[in-house]
Amino acid sequence: MDATIKSIRPGKPSDRQLESRPAELDPAEFLAAAVRADQPRPARAEAEAAVKTLLAYIGENTGREGLLDTPRRVVEAFDELYQGYHQCPAEVLDRTFGETAGYDDFVLVRDIEFTSQCEHHMMPFYGKAHIAYTPVERVVGLSKLARLTDIFARRLQTQEHLTAQIAAAIDEVLKPRGVAVLIEAEHTCMSVRGVAKHGASTFTSRFTGMFRDNPAEQARFLSLVRGTR
Repeated sequence: MDATIKSIRPGKPSDRQLESRPAELDPAEFLAAAVRADQPRPARAEAEAAVKTLLAYIGENTGREGLLDTPRRVVEAFDELYQGYHQCPAEVLDRTFGETAGYDDFVLVRDIEFTSQCEHHMMPFYGKAHIAYTPVERVVGLSKLARLTDIFARRLQTQEHLTAQIAAAIDEVLKPRGVAVLIEAEHTCMSVRGVAKHGASTFTSRFTGMFRDNPAEQARFLSLVRGTR
């Protein structure tokens, strides 16, 4: 299914239907780091105290040996898991290369493994992202698509939003003829709690430009993604 993001552009519905591009995200979501330098944040000691409170809430003895260092470890883990808030997606895509010998087909990087955190339960979801774009004269280093995925994944997310952010960043910064993003993931908030359906996969996609307008290009992208591994 396509990740659907409500348009932020003003205007009548009929005006939006005439737009050639899909509904857009706020550029602030993908052109700059999510956390500003002047944004107020709790001190580390306050964060560790909050973890200790949660441990007490579940009935643990926060004074026992095995938990004495847990608040510190949890906050350090948060620094790693959510480092994407402090990284700029646009900077990752900033350096491009023009020696392409006139290459005019799409570039596909598939099976980009990622782990993110569901913003509803703060539980992991993980899987693979498949990203393609059709360059105009210049290309970006292949590892940059993986880095871009990690920046957005290392924030609280929904899979739909993650899919749309990756596509929007590539579309805006590289301005290619089209972008295709397909994400497949398993959500632990569904597999280890609630309905507890282990192994269920969620698929989301986003297409822009030639991939959105040309079903044959969509089909070719999906065929290559699903091809022999």
